[in-house]
Amino acid sequence: MRGVLASGFVAGFPLQDVRVTVYDGKHHPGGSKEVAFVSAGRKAFLDALAKARPIVLEPIVNVQITVPEAKMGDIAGELSGHRAHIKGSDSPRPGTVQISAQAPLAEMEHFPARLKSLTAGHGSYSLEFSHYEPAPAQLQQKLVSAHKPSAHADD
Repeated sequence: MRGVLASGFVAGFPLQDVRVTVYDGKHHPGGSKEVAFVSAGRKAFLDALAKARPIVLEPIVNVQITVPEAKMGDIAGELSGHRAHIKGSDSPRPGTVQISAQAPLAEMEHFPARLKSLTAGHGSYSLEFSHYEPAPAQLQQKLVSAHKPSAHADD
């Protein structure tokens, strides 16, 4: 079961927040081998996971972005185009705006370059982990499809 927890079920990602209780197991002298228990436990756990309908969770980060006031619209549009949710804005000093948002970490991969480009190098940002949320169904399907070839290699 620990092997399945580490190697994942849906798309090869480790499983979290799962409790496993083994209720029964019999050992027969001479006939019981460790490999049989490992195999039985793996098969039972995979069967239970299939019935549980597990999902892929993605990390969500809190983003703080400070930009020149004139660039707020460009940055807000950039964030919205990458599944971010703007939580609010503030003016820490005249001529600047600080935008608070939450976004999937995967969507922030190219953000530093876009921020530099949109603000001519006058913008700054910080990221901090917030929580996990279910990945969109389309992304989950893509991850499952991409993982299938390697999943069959184990069987």
